[in-house]
Amino acid sequence: MIILGLDPGLAITGFGVIDCKGNRLKPISYGCIRTEAKLSLPVRLDKVFKEMEILINKYNPQEVAVESLFFNSNAKTVFAVGQARGVALLAMARAGLPVSDYTPLQVKQAVVGYGRADKLQVQNMVKTLLCLSEYPKPDDAADALAIAICHAHSRKMNRVGNEE
Repeated sequence: MIILGLDPGLAITGFGVIDCKGNRLKPISYGCIRTEAKLSLPVRLDKVFKEMEILINKYNPQEVAVESLFFNSNAKTVFAVGQARGVALLAMARAGLPVSDYTPLQVKQAVVGYGRADKLQVQNMVKTLLCLSEYPKPDDAADALAIAICHAHSRKMNRVGNEE
């Protein structure tokens, strides 16, 4: 099962692609889609959308996991992230891919076992669980891998719960 994890943002959208076979998780790819602040909003959103289509075509994921929108005190940032998340979701819908949402708390709980874990703890567990030789960089890519891992664990838990 190929899972695409996404940490959406307008300036940087992190992505992580993993292969989940039973209890084994294998990293396939990770990185970021970057847009330049000097570009207009429509051009930036178009780039995010087109890069999502490229990722879908390149890695052929069966499922997608996306971080839920996190509300902070800066409304302008929330709207920009929401728009980037929206075009990413549109790309997934057009490809017919099932999408699952996870809160930052759920991701940290699934990956570290503690919902208030810090970034370094998450990166360390991502490195360990995926047998990487170094921490995935940048943070957005590490977060996207963590989201994909969270989904892999959630799928297993849902399958076990449904078998009873």
